[in-house]
Amino acid sequence: QVQLVESGGGLVQAGGSLRLSCSASGSRFIGTMGWYRQAPGKQRELVATITNGGRINYTDSVKGRFTISRDNAKNTVSLEMKSLKPEDTAAYYCNANVMERFRMYEYWGQGTQVTVSL
Repeated sequence: QVQLVESGGGLVQAGGSLRLSCSASGSRFIGTMGWYRQAPGKQRELVATITNGGRINYTDSVKGRFTISRDNAKNTVSLEMKSLKPEDTAAYYCNANVMERFRMYEYWGQGTQVTVSL
């Protein structure tokens, strides 16, 4: 069973920075990884994804401010967040696409809270 463990959330002032990290264990066949976020009363939304080949996409609201990266050897993915805004406040979840028994599955971390104050 794949487990995703996240860290790095916290409380920061608007304009500040934060770095989230996620470590995946339990599989050698991890494909695309990413970060999603969910604010109270809202659906979970994509923030950024990165393939195992390094192809990246971001949601428009974080382009130029957030940077996603991964270390394939360590099965980790990180999200560097800069120029944070109050609207970035949400629980952030790590996601991984995993090949198991010839089928693709999505796994999720437990979530880490990011709160941005004025």
